Amino acid sequence: MDTTSAAKTKEVLIEDWGLIPYGEAWERQKAYVKQALHNLSEWQDRLILCEHPPVITLGRNADQQNILFSAAYLQKKGVEIYEVERGGDVTYHGPGQIVGYPILWLERFRCDVSWYMRSLEEVLIRTLADYGLKAERIPGLTGVWLLNPPRKIAALGVKLSRWLTMHGFALNINTDLTGFSYIVPCGIRDKAVTSLHLELGQEVPLGEVKEKVIYYFHEVFEIEAN
Repeated sequence: MDTTSAAKTKEVLIEDWGLIPYGEAWERQKAYVKQALHNLSEWQDRLILCEHPPVITLGRNADQQNILFSAAYLQKKGVEIYEVERGGDVTYHGPGQIVGYPILWLERFRCDVSWYMRSLEEVLIRTLADYGLKAERIPGLTGVWLLNPPRKIAALGVKLSRWLTMHGFALNINTDLTGFSYIVPCGIRDKAVTSLHLELGQEVPLGEVKEKVIYYFHEVFEIEAN
């Protein structure tokens, strides 16, 4: 018996914050993390889904030179900038993108950062498969990709404190990809960014994709549906 695989007895609350300014969502995440760290055994794990108005975020390892325009120019374009505590480099969020913030205590799952990241990728890979897209991983590069040519459809960046997760993933659905032209996404200069809309040639209802993400999140993380 594989003792690293938990039985399906875990529960995760699903919260949909809708379209929410990045700064507000960040503060709400931090408040949850503070609450959880105060008493982890009583913490109720959550998966938060939302969208953000146009925003650029820089992770702990970000190179400022990967933002290609001045803050003043971006402000005129209505794009905010935040430096945050997640891993990774620079990324863009905008309407039409599903952003997921799992706040999970990995002691209930598996205390393995690599396993956690690959599991988040697997949720998105299975979601995209429902739309006929063969999404894959590229060794050495975090995120979810379509190949031939390689183009990124989902980005990941997380932070862990005492095995409690925050931040998460961003999946491009109907996203205006112009926002990615303001940056070198994730510091990778030789690969494109894409969206479900671009790949399918039509808009896809966000609510429909969220339901699939939730379904596969439960499946991959072996969680009881509530």
